[in-house]
Amino acid sequence: MNKSGKKTGKEEKNRSKPSLNFIENIIEDDLKTNKYESKVHTRFPPEPNGYLHIGHAKSICLNFGLGLKYKGKTNLRFDDTNPIKEEIEYIDSILEDVRWLGFDWVGEPRYASDYFNQLYEWAVKIIKKGKAYVDDQTAAEIAKQKGTPTKPGQESLYRNRRSVEENLDLFERMKNGVFEEGSKVLRAKIDMASPNMHLRDPLMYRILKKPHHRTGDKWCIYPMYDWAHGQSDFIEGITHSLCTLEFEVHRPLYDWFLDQIVEGDYRPVQTEFARLNLSYTIMSKRKLLELVEEGHVNGWDDPRMPTISGLRRRGYTPESIRNFADKIGVAKRDNVIDVDLLEHLVREDLNKKAQRVMAVLRPLKVTLTNYPEDKIEEVETINNPEDESMGTRKLPFSRELYIEHADFMETPPNKFFRLAPGREVRLKSAYIIKCEDYVKDEKTGEILEVFCTYDPETKSGPGAGRKVKGTLHWVSAQRAINAEVRLYDRLFNHPDPAGQKNQNSNEFLNPNSLEILSNCKVEPSLKMAKPLGKFQFQRQGYFCVDPDSTTEKLIFNRTVPLRDTWAKIKDRP
Repeated sequence: MNKSGKKTGKEEKNRSKPSLNFIENIIEDDLKTNKYESKVHTRFPPEPNGYLHIGHAKSICLNFGLGLKYKGKTNLRFDDTNPIKEEIEYIDSILEDVRWLGFDWVGEPRYASDYFNQLYEWAVKIIKKGKAYVDDQTAAEIAKQKGTPTKPGQESLYRNRRSVEENLDLFERMKNGVFEEGSKVLRAKIDMASPNMHLRDPLMYRILKKPHHRTGDKWCIYPMYDWAHGQSDFIEGITHSLCTLEFEVHRPLYDWFLDQIVEGDYRPVQTEFARLNLSYTIMSKRKLLELVEEGHVNGWDDPRMPTISGLRRRGYTPESIRNFADKIGVAKRDNVIDVDLLEHLVREDLNKKAQRVMAVLRPLKVTLTNYPEDKIEEVETINNPEDESMGTRKLPFSRELYIEHADFMETPPNKFFRLAPGREVRLKSAYIIKCEDYVKDEKTGEILEVFCTYDPETKSGPGAGRKVKGTLHWVSAQRAINAEVRLYDRLFNHPDPAGQKNQNSNEFLNPNSLEILSNCKVEPSLKMAKPLGKFQFQRQGYFCVDPDSTTEKLIFNRTVPLRDTWAKIKDRP
């Protein structure tokens, strides 16, 4: 700052430069010291046992984003070590999700199963060093002997009873299918008194006589995740292994495994960051699978689900999700992000891109008594006031129209600036109309039809500039198209559905998370709308064409309503 108190050009430049997160600082230091020969090689390693959710999107953006920023490489690797839970469907969905978010990986997708032979050879090496043994105990017996974080575990009877040769023989016979499932496991011999429970002789292999989606029936023993994960990073030459905080306690085990098999200085270094916790959302693939299997949602891509495929079907854009990942940043401590921020960023992105269209969700018929019965004219309306390059389009206007049922009241309260007896409103991009009469069901009191007159001079004539307080959206009754509209809301009605002790998160399911409106009327231009096409329904919100929509049956999903609480609240933490 100079003597006058003004910021210098250098200070302004530094202020405009975004600060680095702690992972970027680590990478910057590694590049300066030439730790990995100035290379940056990251990976995204999902287990193919479910669909990816918004939390995985944060990890995808982080890993692939760092690869792009530092002109490095990013692998996509499936840690497919459990054939019981893994399916091709999940792999295909993950490939689609990563591409949809705008990222690509180096070479072909990789799989931990590509390394099964190498992992087996390394396991033999560890047995030969006397650092692994075959245990005949059941899973329950092994768990009981593990102890607690404050109480040491008990060593297995088989830990020191068998020779290296016997362990090698048993392990080979495990591989050859001699033994039944659950009868034997291979365990690392580390420290049953370690304060880190993961170092108390962890399992390396178990017997599973199940076919694998890639290796078929070749193997009947499969590596445990902790045994395969770090070694796969090493095989691929990963420089920066980025994991969420729950894997911090696993890191000493990964390092121990590498110390047993690796010669030389290279090691992939694991760095942990806080996972994404989002209000009103669960982030467990196991619990998401329960929602699907128990029929609480209509599949993994249900628009109420936090899965990437669900968000895509709901109408979220990849740009909004990448902006969200950038906005929340990378932290070392867990916190909960308000879902309002995500919805705000979706609105912000769609506001720039989405065409404004007319759609009446709960139609009420309006007849213009002084408009010619056989006349249909065209009125011009702008497609998006935020982007003039999107141009204009023509809308049919006729004697009979539909407006929203809520836009008319028989006895309106103060500050109700919509249609009521004797009142005037402007129809968007068209005329000013005045309510003269209405018809209602005498038994139910429901308004059935409204009769109005229109002022022909208020579209483009001398009265075009005449002001009224209310402007309504509408569609021509003769030319409107029928559509089904699905109004999606949050799946849970508690801000932390997964964090309530002694209560199942399903107890907080929102019974009003989906409302289906089957008699909606939309403007005729939407007949040719393509699946996943995104629109702003005037005064209603942002909507997306459902993939199941056809020209015979149009289906729209509500992405987000127009109301944006996040944007109205300043100084958010």
